[in-house]
Amino acid sequence: MSLFRKQEPLHVKLAREGGIDLDGAQSGPVPWDASGIHGLQRPREWDAVTTVDVPELAGDRLEFVALSSEKLVRVEGVGDPGPLAAALGRELSPPYRAEAVRRGGTLWAVAGRRIEIADLPGVVGEEIELAVHGEERTLRVDGDWVEGSIPALERPDHVVRARRIAGESWEVESAAL
Repeated sequence: MSLFRKQEPLHVKLAREGGIDLDGAQSGPVPWDASGIHGLQRPREWDAVTTVDVPELAGDRLEFVALSSEKLVRVEGVGDPGPLAAALGRELSPPYRAEAVRRGGTLWAVAGRRIEIADLPGVVGEEIELAVHGEERTLRVDGDWVEGSIPALERPDHVVRARRIAGESWEVESAAL
């Protein structure tokens, strides 16, 4: 054995033993992450998605909330969301929030997500955030700190966010602390 013999670099040796050709060709199985799939899947955004042909609907986008099968509240866009809600209603029961996008001509894609609704008579503002931890409560209405609480929104060790849909109907989301 010669003292000055050139040895193969360690990374080249390991790549060769692992079946990887550093020049671009690969022998052996494809590594598990070669496709770029790793980590956790994203949470599902929609509970139901469908398409519907609605020739009389103007615009390219429409958002609405279905409080019941008879009561629809348009949030954004123009036109009657009734035909879109009817198509989505075959797969999803109210209450839900929906978004519809024109896909070309008279074809619309509509997607809906279940929501929780609360009736809060006499409550002012458009957005509420209530945090309850033990006996401590913090309440913000439209970004301003206020004294008191809203018993209908209280959940032990949770933060609850509510935004007004229409009248006394509010969409409610909660997360554990």
